[in-house]
Amino acid sequence: MEPVDFPLSETAYAKINLALHVRRRREDGYHELETLFAFVDAGDALSATQAGGDSLAITGEFSPLLAGEESNLVLDALALIPREGGWAVALDKALPVAAGLGGGSADVGAVFRMARRAGVLPDNWHELAAGLGADVPACVESIAMVGRGTGTELEPAPEDLKGCPVLLVNPRVPLPTGPVFKAWDRVDRGAMPMGSAREIALHGRNDLEAPAISICPPVADVLAALGQTGAWLARMSGSGATCFALFDDLAARDEAAATIAADHPQWWQMAGLLR
Repeated sequence: MEPVDFPLSETAYAKINLALHVRRRREDGYHELETLFAFVDAGDALSATQAGGDSLAITGEFSPLLAGEESNLVLDALALIPREGGWAVALDKALPVAAGLGGGSADVGAVFRMARRAGVLPDNWHELAAGLGADVPACVESIAMVGRGTGTELEPAPEDLKGCPVLLVNPRVPLPTGPVFKAWDRVDRGAMPMGSAREIALHGRNDLEAPAISICPPVADVLAALGQTGAWLARMSGSGATCFALFDDLAARDEAAATIAADHPQWWQMAGLLR
């Protein structure tokens, strides 16, 4: 194996759910779901240098929200990866926390990809990733995937939306996943549709939108604002509170971003393309 050039660097790509169908609550407490994962070509930035032991330094706009945590998924991931010596990881936290974007899972995905490049990613990485979170295996690949089970059973997804302009908007209100799933009414509204990624997105839904709005009403305000931008789809991602809008061209996305920034300067937003 060729020597690895340090520092290693990776982007923790923002995860969105183009559709998220919750089918039932399982006896183990988890939820059976069907989802179409997609990833934006922007997110947190991570870099790793060789060190005597593992460490993590967090900077960026949303770093204060992680300052009080007793543990971090990045350090948990490093503990699962056998290496000689340690890695000093720097994380620039650009994605909001508890936002439906898989932020922590995306960070772990970036660590696993760095380990893959360094030739130290264990063969059972999928099992290890699933143990850290249901979104983590998809975040390791960070390309369009269909997820089933708790989201860890992955299969290839159509790539017809690759390069689609996307706008993410968050009202800057953290929304933990647990309470949103608890507020779900346990009604099975049917399977995720088949077809192209665009067809799945258009004819699918997010079953967590209603419970999220019941807990965090600003989600409805974000969806209403995105719905007036000319996007061909506006939907909440994951358990919220981030919502996304998909556009057919960059000009329409950028115009929408400018309008929302002017009308709602307190909201967070990120523009990009689907990977």
